[in-house]
Amino acid sequence: MKITKEIKIALVAIVSIVLLFFGMNFLKGMTLFSNGDSYYITFKDISGLSSSSPIFANGYRVGVVKDVSFDYENNGDVVVEFMVDDDLQIPRGSTAEIVSDLMGNVKMNLLLADNPRDFVAKGDTIMGVINSGMLGKAKDMIPVIEKMLPKLDSILANINMLLSDPNIGRTLGNVQKTTENLTVTTQQLNALMANVNKDVPGLMGKASGLLDNANNLTANLAAVDVASTVAKVDQTLANVQQLTSKLNNNKGTLGLLMNDETLYNNLTNTVLSADSLLNNLREHPKRYVHFSLFGKKDK
Repeated sequence: MKITKEIKIALVAIVSIVLLFFGMNFLKGMTLFSNGDSYYITFKDISGLSSSSPIFANGYRVGVVKDVSFDYENNGDVVVEFMVDDDLQIPRGSTAEIVSDLMGNVKMNLLLADNPRDFVAKGDTIMGVINSGMLGKAKDMIPVIEKMLPKLDSILANINMLLSDPNIGRTLGNVQKTTENLTVTTQQLNALMANVNKDVPGLMGKASGLLDNANNLTANLAAVDVASTVAKVDQTLANVQQLTSKLNNNKGTLGLLMNDETLYNNLTNTVLSADSLLNNLREHPKRYVHFSLFGKKDK
């Protein structure tokens, strides 16, 4: 059988189409004769997930999205068919999440449950969620930022009013002068402290001397026989009390002098008589003294 030119062209075209299809699947992460296990995930929103999107488990790529379809019969869920390596067994209770980065790349992460004995059967469906990541958090912050904008405008307006006030400049000038004065005061304090530091050794010596004197005084006070001194004071007080009791009674000379009115009156009369006698002697000395240089004279 003779192979014509047209048959050769047709064979080349068929081989090219097969190679192109195989190459496209290879670039998408799928192989033509792949023997991986297929599973299904339902999402409410796939956020741009498409066929050939990578699937990761614990940060390691374990599969690829095979097909995405819209389920018209079950509340409009999106069903994602994905294929993972044969060696990977998905524990029952695992979920999947779609993650978008800042560059707009979309991938799916398998969140494997801690269930080493019970696994999802091949072809079963697991639940999926959306992890909006940083973009979702930024999106959630937009309403809060919108509420803050009027307040920020008011704050900026108040700041502009404060900055346009001429008193601000004067206040800043006063602050600068105050700072300069504080600098001068600090320098003076440093000089004063330097002088004090020079005098500290002498002051410490004087303080040490005072402490020595205080220690000596304390030692002298400790050496005093306090008990003997107190006993002598008690004896002196007892003697004074005894003397006072003798003076208060009618016994003894001092007691009689202080308490006997008769003796007091007699002494008073005696003193008065003596005083009268002295006055009479002074006024009439001749009555009491008789002498003559020429002999006795008859009266």
